[in-house]
Amino acid sequence: MTTTPYEGLAAALRGDLITQLDAGYDEARAVYNGMIDKRPAAVARCRDTVDVIACVRFGREHDLEIAVRGGGHNAAGLGVWDDALVIDLSLLRSTTVNPENHTVRADAGCTWGDVDHATVGFGMATPSGFLASTGVAGLTLGGGIGYLARRFGLTIDNLLAADVVLANGTFVTASDSSHSDLFWALRGGGGNFGVVTSFTFRCHDIGERGAIIGGPVLYDFADTAEVMRWYRELLPSLPEELSGWCALLTIPPAAPFPEELWGRKSCAIVWCYTGSHAYADEVLEPIMTYGSPLLVGLHDMPFTALQSAFDGLYPAGLQWYWRADFFNEISDAAIAVHSKYGAQLPTGHSTMHLYPIDGAASRVPADATAFAYRDGGWAGVIVGVDPDPANAGVISQWARDYWQELHPTSAGGAYVNFLMDEGQDRVAASYRGNYNRLAQIKDRYDPDNVFHINQNIQPAKGADR
Repeated sequence: MTTTPYEGLAAALRGDLITQLDAGYDEARAVYNGMIDKRPAAVARCRDTVDVIACVRFGREHDLEIAVRGGGHNAAGLGVWDDALVIDLSLLRSTTVNPENHTVRADAGCTWGDVDHATVGFGMATPSGFLASTGVAGLTLGGGIGYLARRFGLTIDNLLAADVVLANGTFVTASDSSHSDLFWALRGGGGNFGVVTSFTFRCHDIGERGAIIGGPVLYDFADTAEVMRWYRELLPSLPEELSGWCALLTIPPAAPFPEELWGRKSCAIVWCYTGSHAYADEVLEPIMTYGSPLLVGLHDMPFTALQSAFDGLYPAGLQWYWRADFFNEISDAAIAVHSKYGAQLPTGHSTMHLYPIDGAASRVPADATAFAYRDGGWAGVIVGVDPDPANAGVISQWARDYWQELHPTSAGGAYVNFLMDEGQDRVAASYRGNYNRLAQIKDRYDPDNVFHINQNIQPAKGADR
């Protein structure tokens, strides 16, 4: 049991400090991935930036491990850690939209559902991910690949400023004009450089006052190879207002899917068209006329509806095991591996996704932000998922075996938001030629590697903790 004098920290906070002896401890330490079972010494539920500063200074003073949790979606569960002080940002949930300037400011505890609710009402959105329940902070700091990336770039390409509590307990605002080196590193470098307490993003007009055309098109699994070959050739040729990600999945046994399709394996593409609806028929024609789909689920809907469409299927607390890579192409060799392991999907929730990094996202120079994979291509992820802890071994082994055979077809690194605890070489590979610059900036802002419970970038000259 810890002997750290947490009473002093509790007295300094507006928010609550929850220790192992307090009611609600198990709820406070839980994260999205139910496979993660860490027992922190204390969880500080911060209510403002001053609370965050107090936690960082207290952690430094008492030489504590510090973990930082935003939305809690991190694949490896790095928002919590055994015996650590967890800086929990989940109560920082405010958003402020400026319709005239097309910006939104979001606190670090916001989910993308919070941000979308605030912006789509004005017919705008900022690029984010694929689930409304995902936290703004983690997704942004890792890069931000989502439905709008082909048209408007990654989330980080639309980040204008970030408020940051540094490792020494000071507070700065990072932007192109202030602490520009830190701002560069925050755009893809993860939580290595400080605790970001708020973000300011550029927004864009989408669809018809926030209404888009989107949804899944499901194909019989036997058609996987043909569909993937068609998709890899079609996607780069499409107008950037249209994007789609490819999946191998089991059709959920629930509405709105027809009952006769429940439990059937499928190759699916989930589309999102954000352009003028007057041109929708012309833009969507190649999709609507291809193949013999089991289901065409394209509909007019608010962007918020598409962003939240899969949240109900993936509530917090499921068992997750992730493996990931970047891919410059979907090769025939890769398609053979996808076909093999897609046929072996071990549970109804387990799946494989390929998210495009194309269009506007690929036109940003590789060294313009910390996120280095700008060649055009896909971020791939294999996830073994199931509600039952008894199946943790089965889903993990399937994902590992799948990844092992697929990895030789990859570009080498992976989207850091999808990495598990895979070692320093994998982290370095995920930043390519940007890693050394990141290490130098880490040395400047966090030389003691205080923020190391993450996909860690070690200080260029600092000692490894």
